[in-house]
Amino acid sequence: MKPKDTTKLFGTDGIRGEAGKFPLDPRTTRIIGTSLARHLAERIGTVPRVVIGRDTRVSGSWIALELIAGARAAGSEVQSAGVITTPGVAFLARALPANAGVVISASHNAYQDNGIKIFAPSGRKLDETAERRIEKDIATGYSESAANESVPGGADQGADDHARDATQLQTRYLDYLAHDIAEDLSLGKLKIVIDCANGAAYQLAPNLFSRLGAQVVAINVTPDGQNINRDCGSLHIEGLQRRVAAERADLGVAFDGDADRALFVDENGDLVDGDATLWVMANYLNGRRELAGSKVVATVMSNIGLEVALRSRGIELVRTDVGDKYVLDELLRSGATIGGEQSGHIIFPKLSLAGDGMITTLCLLRAMKNQNRSLAELTQGLPRYPQVLVNVRVREKRPFDELPEVQRLSRAVEEKLGGHGRLLLRYSGTEPLARIMIEGESEREIQAAANELAGAINAELGTDHS
Repeated sequence: MKPKDTTKLFGTDGIRGEAGKFPLDPRTTRIIGTSLARHLAERIGTVPRVVIGRDTRVSGSWIALELIAGARAAGSEVQSAGVITTPGVAFLARALPANAGVVISASHNAYQDNGIKIFAPSGRKLDETAERRIEKDIATGYSESAANESVPGGADQGADDHARDATQLQTRYLDYLAHDIAEDLSLGKLKIVIDCANGAAYQLAPNLFSRLGAQVVAINVTPDGQNINRDCGSLHIEGLQRRVAAERADLGVAFDGDADRALFVDENGDLVDGDATLWVMANYLNGRRELAGSKVVATVMSNIGLEVALRSRGIELVRTDVGDKYVLDELLRSGATIGGEQSGHIIFPKLSLAGDGMITTLCLLRAMKNQNRSLAELTQGLPRYPQVLVNVRVREKRPFDELPEVQRLSRAVEEKLGGHGRLLLRYSGTEPLARIMIEGESEREIQAAANELAGAINAELGTDHS
């Protein structure tokens, strides 16, 4: 029986869901592999080449087997890079070159979830036209290789992560980071604590930073298929903070499950999030006259403190919708040098079009070494404005500009905040909620303003006023 809703499976970060259930059940996964291979063959007019990698989730191995079996049944050549980071696959798609790179990961989600993300050789995610065609094939069940139901592990075992070229591909990615990105960067005398989240970077990251001369203390590097992101990594920074203090380390870095993002802890044990990383790197690049257009790209969720601080240095903060896809689109449109999210997903488009936690770490370490300053010193000057978030459950999602009282209050709030605060009204994309976010210098004042706005929205759209 086919699921009812197969019309929109790709989100801003590929297909994601609970492993074993639609659309990440074995049969649908094999259809995805077959559909991708067929569409690539039609586009390029020859046998397509695909590279596949995964993180450490227990479901990753059988999902990889099904994808590989489907793609090979459609005539594609497939190479497995085994356990490797998301940006590692994006790099290999460009470097081999392959016609597509496929990552099996649910990033920072718990182990029960998984996902399929597809990269073009450029490092950008698969275009929407191809995504719609794959969704159509899933809806129709059109796949010769998936004519019979398969079960996890039912594909050719020779295509699993033990493929003979997996180690070679991982080494090629590490060599790229060590030679092309790090170049002459020496990390001697630096002590670094690395939290690998029991995820895709658990071997790669300690290897890389040790190779560059750092004294590495690696934690959460014993994946068992179910402990990825569990109380560790970029979502749970407390353990890293304690370890940095205990080790008296120069800094700590925490990756998420697929290592496309990185958060840091300075030598004092304080969190350095994506906003602070953008601040440090923007100042460094600007001082070297390498910050194109004196612009930094961030999302609507970045703290107003970053915008105010950058403005004081003559640097413009350009905001996009939430999602690295939108950050990358703006980076390419504007020609800016750096962009990212508060979550630690940073993109240096001249180096890679995919966010890469290890590239971010290398760039930050270079800024520290070249300026001979600690991470805590480099983050000085970045204010943290109080932020208030209020949700209102609504019965419908009418445009806010159709609500006169909400508009009146919004204008009053923005006028009072001036250039030292920010109001953001939006609806949740997945729940019947209106979201109010206000940042300003006085937490008491912005909390009162948010409550007043919430009351106005509730009076018009609230579920208890129907």
